[in-house]
Order: sequence, then C-alpha cells, then structure tokens
Amino acid sequence: MTEQRGRLAAYWERQLDKLDEKELARARKLPGWRDRRHRRPLAVALGAADLVLICGASVFTLVNDWVFTGLWAGSLVFGGVVFTLLRILTGRMTGSFSRLLDEREREWRHRVTFVAYQTLVWLMILALVYGLVVARAEDGGIRGAMMLSALLAAGSTLPQIVLGWSLPDDDPDDFAEGMGND
Repeated sequence: MTEQRGRLAAYWERQLDKLDEKELARARKLPGWRDRRHRRPLAVALGAADLVLICGASVFTLVNDWVFTGLWAGSLVFGGVVFTLLRILTGRMTGSFSRLLDEREREWRHRVTFVAYQTLVWLMILALVYGLVVARAEDGGIRGAMMLSALLAAGSTLPQIVLGWSLPDDDPDDFAEGMGND
C-alpha cells in the first residue's frame, strides 16, 4: 500500500513539474500587458460579454432565432477570448495548484474565490426566481435553463474579472528576474 502511495506521489510530482514548465512558458506571454491599464478594460469587456449572454438568455424564444444566436454565440466567443487573455495576464491564479503560487498569489486567489462563490450563490438564486417566473410561460422550461446557463457562465468568470480589475501591477524588476533578463 505504501509503495502504491509512493508511486502515486511521484506521478503527481512529475505532473506538477510539467505544469511548472507550462506556467513558465505562459508567464512569458504578453509581458507589456501585465498592468492595470491593460487588465481593467479586459475585465470590463468580459463583464459586458456576460451581460450580453444574460440578455440573450432573457430574450430566448421571444426574438428571431438569428438574433438570439448572434447574441449568444458572439458573447461566448468574445468572452472566451477575453477570459483567456485575463487568465494569461493574471498568471492563472484562479486555476493553479497552490504549489505553483506564492503566498501573495494564494491570498489573492482565496479572496476572489470567496467573493465569486458568494456572488454565484446569489446568481443561482436569481436563476431560480427567473425560472419560477417563466415556468408557466410557453417554453418556460427552456427559457429558465438558458438563463441558468448564462448566469452560471457569468458567475464562473467572476474570479478573473475581480483579479483583472483589482490585482496590483507587477513589479517590473521581479518580472525581469523571473524572465531571466538580469
């Protein structure tokens, strides 16, 4: 049993080492954008994409299928691109293993995760209320499901929005040291 645990621990160490290498490669992307001046407009853009997604869900079955598809698909694609950029610029703090984060990054991750969790709970309550309101309407079930999925998608982007908006600028000297440009 202990031999099996030892092999499993060695496997996870190798996997984390691979993640370290990927994080180092990702850290070299977009070095000039790692400040609030570049992150804040992206955070606003991601919030706007979430709002368009929610608006698209609220008009589902009430408008032409092309209008809904344009709102929904456009918001998903645009939001996905902005979300990816914010994950790069914030060092993937919300998705990294604790071993890959320093104390400051762990503290930021815990803060934004708590805020996002609390907000997501309220968004799910809002989705429940919306579902109850439209329950007896024609296509009420699918409209409620679309709103639930839109609010869930919006809630899942909250950690990146909060980090993108509030994370302080990196110290250029620290960043240069991490890049090997001494």
